[in-house]
Amino acid sequence: MDDNQLEEWKYMMLFYKFALDGVSTKLKILNEEFQFIHDYNPIEHIKTRLKSLASIREKLGRKGHEATIENAKAYIRDIAGVRVICSFSTDIYKIYRAISGQSDIRIVEVKDYVTNPKENGYQSVHMIVEVPVYLTDRTEYTKVEIQIRTSAMDFWASLEHKIYYKFNSDVPDHIRLQLKESADLIASLDRRMLQLGEEVQSYRPDAPARAEAPLAEAESGEGIERIFAMGGSGEQSVRR
Repeated sequence: MDDNQLEEWKYMMLFYKFALDGVSTKLKILNEEFQFIHDYNPIEHIKTRLKSLASIREKLGRKGHEATIENAKAYIRDIAGVRVICSFSTDIYKIYRAISGQSDIRIVEVKDYVTNPKENGYQSVHMIVEVPVYLTDRTEYTKVEIQIRTSAMDFWASLEHKIYYKFNSDVPDHIRLQLKESADLIASLDRRMLQLGEEVQSYRPDAPARAEAPLAEAESGEGIERIFAMGGSGEQSVRR
């Protein structure tokens, strides 16, 4: 890669950095608004990351594409990534609803691994969104991947990633089984913590009769789908 090409790649990466900054700002505003109106923070913390140029080019090669800027924009959806860590499982859908309801965000794809966990037990809601990056001469929509999960789900996913890296994805069967059992335990823990949180909230004089997005909806397979049916904007294909 010559100097001119390197500068073009760096300029492309600026778009993803700006998009990442924009999504982070939106999430922080939502969290502060929740705190002001409801005296409650649904977001525990936010993690952001940008893929390196080497990682982008390597991933394009694995996908069978030439390492060009055009291909990077077309085929790599997670160059910019945001991970939103919530206290409770119902907070996941609060955040999803808030993000997808913003008029300047385009929803490209949603995968709900909370309602429908992966076979290994992985849980999270994944969103691919396009957000506007405003420049002096134009506006360019740029993709950002958003993952929304609870602290317990994030702990499990982090450990699972380290294990798969250690074994180069060839994980022994007995360890796979233990990971799945651990995922089930974490799901049970999330349910128990939600019940505890709702019980604590019930002692507030202004507490609602029931949670805004009950976990039963997610457990019955009506997580994201239920939100769509209620009129959310999903039909367009989201530290303390």
